[in-house]
Amino acid sequence: MNRLSILKQTFAIFFLLMAGTVTASAGLVVELSSEASRPANNDLAQATVSAEATGATPGELSRQINNAISEALKTAKGYPAVKAKTSGTNTYPVYAKNGKIESWRMRSDISLESGDTAALSELLGKLQAYLGVSSLNMLPAPETRRKAENEAMLDAIVLFKARSKLVAEAMGKNYSITHLTVSTGGRFAQPVMRASRAMSAEAAVPMPMESGESLVTVSVSGKIEIE
Repeated sequence: MNRLSILKQTFAIFFLLMAGTVTASAGLVVELSSEASRPANNDLAQATVSAEATGATPGELSRQINNAISEALKTAKGYPAVKAKTSGTNTYPVYAKNGKIESWRMRSDISLESGDTAALSELLGKLQAYLGVSSLNMLPAPETRRKAENEAMLDAIVLFKARSKLVAEAMGKNYSITHLTVSTGGRFAQPVMRASRAMSAEAAVPMPMESGESLVTVSVSGKIEIE
């Protein structure tokens, strides 16, 4: 037998052994998923208050709006538990039917955030005397959400393993997890109210808030190999 024939036989035996190894090791792959949810307290309130006016010139509007925003920020400083920051100003023309500018409109926003709903409620009551409340949302604080996510993740993984075991036992086999993906979601930022105009000073009372809960959901998907 020449050298070429020996090499051919050697390669043939090698590929047969490799094929046998792949066949022996390759099992049935099954895709599974599971999902679990946990409630999370809406312990963080976020609000936007706005100063808005119409005037003959941008300069006139600027003085009026800036005074209102400065007064609001000064009032907010009396509530250390509330974070306040300006969040944008827009000025745009108002056109008459003939296409010419007849006036100007300006709006400036302040964003408020606090875990102390009583403090924010009281502050909003005062600010409504001369500002409008554009939005008010309740949602879980980051640490509250993470805690609920971690608990839901453990529940989802336990359920995934239980389903994997069920499938394997039904086939009279063992299993191993070959791939796993974890994703989170849920319903957050519960709107409490939208768009409230400025009220008179006499009507300025604390704004009612109901925190409630959000649902944090964790999904687990993956692949198992039946051996």
